[in-house]
Amino acid sequence: MSLLEVRDLTAGHGLLTAVREMSFEVREGETVALVGANGAGKTTLLRTLAGAHHATSGSVVFDGADVTHLPAYKRVRRGVALVPEGRRLFGDMTVEENLLVAGRRARPGPWTLQRVLEAFPMLEPLRGRRGASLSGGEQQATSIGRALMTNPRLLLVDEVSLGLSPVAVDAVYASLAHLTDDDGATLVLVEQDLGRALTVADRVICVLEGRIVLEAPSDRITRDEVTAAYFGVDRV
Repeated sequence: MSLLEVRDLTAGHGLLTAVREMSFEVREGETVALVGANGAGKTTLLRTLAGAHHATSGSVVFDGADVTHLPAYKRVRRGVALVPEGRRLFGDMTVEENLLVAGRRARPGPWTLQRVLEAFPMLEPLRGRRGASLSGGEQQATSIGRALMTNPRLLLVDEVSLGLSPVAVDAVYASLAHLTDDDGATLVLVEQDLGRALTVADRVICVLEGRIVLEAPSDRITRDEVTAAYFGVDRV
């Protein structure tokens, strides 16, 4: 069953069209990796799905309901959560405070402070640390945990591994694997690392200049094919 249905979605910034008539679906419990070069439209797409950016045309249907024109906070209440690029934590607040502030208007569901700390064990000893003092990996884990505190059905994560050390990336992905394997979470991830995307995702969608140029199950596509689509060439 499709949890998310995107139909002919177009969105832009002023005269610049960043997302061009995109159509795809995400099934409940599926992990989809969204890949593409910088400027391909990935961040604008996620922000439009989350309601942080307005669609010019097309539709976004979540759990059978058209949410195209709903503001972001109402989409959160329906179960859509965005982990934005750059994490955007409250720097003067502690890890625990960053998590709790997101949970104040959460949907009913299983995610509590304690459960988030169990899913991201690296955060337990950091509960009293201010957001601004955390490493990139710690900030990313906190940002994902903050989104989980809203009890989402669909988690949108922008630039999972950008700017993180290999060790931090492994830790973040280990926690994400816990969400998908144990909790059946539905994820759409923007990922620059093609090898990682093919390893963790059920399906890969490659975007070029605002359009989907490749969509395939990750076990039926090669890295060379994704790379070719990534750069808009026939082969590499």
